[in-house]
Amino acid sequence: MPSTKVQSRFYVNPYMWFVIFFVFFFFLYMLRSVLMPFVAGILLAYLLNPLTIKLEKCKISRTWATVIVCILMILLVIPAIFLFLGMVESQLTLLIQATPKYLALLLDKIRPMLKHLAEKYPDLFAGNLENMIKGNIGNGVKLASKLFQGLIANGFAFINLISLILITPIVAFYMLRDWDTFVTKFEGLLPKKSKKGIMQSMQEINTIIAGFIRGQLSVCVILGLYYSIGLKLVGLELGLLVGFIAGVISFIPYVGSITGFVLAVILAFAQFNDVTHVMYVVAVFLSGQFLEGNFLTPKLVGDNVGLHPVWVMFALLAGGVLLGFLGLMLAVPVAAIIGVLLRNLIKRYKMSSLYLD
Repeated sequence: MPSTKVQSRFYVNPYMWFVIFFVFFFFLYMLRSVLMPFVAGILLAYLLNPLTIKLEKCKISRTWATVIVCILMILLVIPAIFLFLGMVESQLTLLIQATPKYLALLLDKIRPMLKHLAEKYPDLFAGNLENMIKGNIGNGVKLASKLFQGLIANGFAFINLISLILITPIVAFYMLRDWDTFVTKFEGLLPKKSKKGIMQSMQEINTIIAGFIRGQLSVCVILGLYYSIGLKLVGLELGLLVGFIAGVISFIPYVGSITGFVLAVILAFAQFNDVTHVMYVVAVFLSGQFLEGNFLTPKLVGDNVGLHPVWVMFALLAGGVLLGFLGLMLAVPVAAIIGVLLRNLIKRYKMSSLYLD
């Protein structure tokens, strides 16, 4: 009898939430082509809500706090976008210009190894191995270039860039201004017997999402700056671009650092004629991983997020495949919700007669 009381008080029926969850995803999939700016606006409002709450504590009304936060975001984001676009343009121009040189340097350095392989396996490499590699690399560069151009051309149409730019700020402003109102109305619709359990589950989900998204975004920005500055100080010509890529992809556990490390080592091997600079690049990434693992992630993300890296990678991959960029935005919140529901389901199972008997 006591266990039943605790169960009804603290845990909501998970089966009902799984049904709601799948119905929600059905409509999400059906409306995926028009939801992008609205989801982006809601996520932006969610990220900015803590700052708005702090301004409210300074005796500023919710509306004026929202206006101040939005103005601050505009003043910070617009210059950052122009700086970012300028950096990307210069680095991509440098990449296009430097690619033939890097390929020639790489071939010069690996030519002895290719010759040794051709002599050792004449049947396998009957043709000119060097020309074959040059041709494949050239085709790969052309394919990557076409893929990048197609991604830009079709990606803008896919996410409806115009609506994203126009609608997202409006949605973010009104969601941020009325956030407390929406939360209060949501609480008012909950069944009274299960209200406390549902709110505890929602609080747990909010802790996970806030800890991961807000913390991980901060980690990505800091790591991107650290890798970019470090690689540029080492002398790597494309250090800013590689550091930016490593920082952005760091949102996916381990993938960002590994990708940036491999790219930086290859470019350093092609650009420099000594092993010393390659070791400098290795030192930059090793120190970055030490900084992330011992300081950034524990302080900014926290140890109690409860999202395993493999689960995060699966969620991001599945979300990207099913819903594209919209799925990537929703992957972590959905993963957090599923994780909380499963934990509650396991708790109910361990308190049930099926487990105890």
